[in-house]
Amino acid sequence: MHTATGRGYLIGMDALSSAALRYDIQCLVQAVRHCNALDALPLTLNEGQWSTLAHYLQPLSLTQGHILIDQGTKERTVYFVESGSFTVHYQDTRSRIRIAMVGPGSVLGEGAFFSHLPRSATVQAGSDSRLWCMNPLRFRELSVRHPDVALELTLAMASVLARRMQNKPKRVAVT
Repeated sequence: MHTATGRGYLIGMDALSSAALRYDIQCLVQAVRHCNALDALPLTLNEGQWSTLAHYLQPLSLTQGHILIDQGTKERTVYFVESGSFTVHYQDTRSRIRIAMVGPGSVLGEGAFFSHLPRSATVQAGSDSRLWCMNPLRFRELSVRHPDVALELTLAMASVLARRMQNKPKRVAVT
């Protein structure tokens, strides 16, 4: 099994079969369906589309306190929160300011994913958490092979981005 343990998270995809992956993503599906937060991910895929999306995502587990995203880094992975909580901080010249809390059923990293700009804030696990991530290369593959799923995913992430930008306290939570 291939595992990478950089930055406090564990990735282990090689040993997962397609059936196990489809099963595992069901917790993410439920988190998305039941989230009613302002920045809930409005992703309405059918079971087959969720199964397709699962093949382009990698599971990630973080323990409380670990940094998921560092402000200022130029990296574009997007993260879908299955469980746990995350604090989003913006570092100014004086101190660290907590901007927002993000929980299950939402997304992190959508700002840099779309903009190609450095990360605008730091995201830290507020509790033990499970996420699913997708890098731009995997998204491009999804777009070519399953444009309908990629379009739905893009529209859902853009909706979160727009809602965060309209809500002044969450504006800098666009990472």
